[in-house]
Amino acid sequence: MRQEDVRKRAFAMPLTSPAYPPGPYRFVDREYLIITYRTDPQKLKAVVPEPLEVAEPLVKYEFIRMPDSTGFGDYTESGQVIPVTFNGRAGGYTHCMFLNDHPPIAGGRELWGFPKKLAAPSLRAEIDTLVGTLDYGPVRVATGTMGYKHLTADAEAVKASLAAPNFLLKIIPHVDGSPRICEIVEYYLEDIVLKGAWTGPASLSLSPHALAPVADLPVLDVVSALHIRADLTLGLGRVVHDYLA
Repeated sequence: MRQEDVRKRAFAMPLTSPAYPPGPYRFVDREYLIITYRTDPQKLKAVVPEPLEVAEPLVKYEFIRMPDSTGFGDYTESGQVIPVTFNGRAGGYTHCMFLNDHPPIAGGRELWGFPKKLAAPSLRAEIDTLVGTLDYGPVRVATGTMGYKHLTADAEAVKASLAAPNFLLKIIPHVDGSPRICEIVEYYLEDIVLKGAWTGPASLSLSPHALAPVADLPVLDVVSALHIRADLTLGLGRVVHDYLA
């Protein structure tokens, strides 16, 4: 294979059988359970990298079902997003994510810098309750519940929250183990079609785990919950801060 052919084809690994296709990445019938809770402000500040700033001592715990996504297939993810500001703009910093599908783990880490690890999340309706769970191996580390479609949420406010900026800490090491890429990436959800949004009573339980430490940001008080269905495109990102520059 000629060098110019390598350069043309080198968008993902492995070269001759990439783990995921080129974008754009469209999601149909994406379903969220987002439980916002209050946590320890000092523990929150300890995990948010400067120049991002903690807005309030809040965490959004998310369970997301993605039954129809371009190139990535049918999968579920779960994790924590922290409300932050960057240069005065409000957005969300993705602290951790756990998925049950390899292509979006590889693509998410390599393209955007999503902090994705392999686990077993789920989101489903159980009679009158929306239930989200996260298992890491045989251990249950998160359980979220919400009354199913009790109240309709403010559609404009929900759509605005989905359209807000998102921030990631992308780290890719050099072959000697030193950081080759270490940067803050900003990305947006695009072409959002909101199909429904609801709120209701909710609960969230997090359990300690050495390799899935979601409980390190403890639940002090559940503030609100949202159940969302939407179609959207996951936009590619841009670098807004380079730690190695």
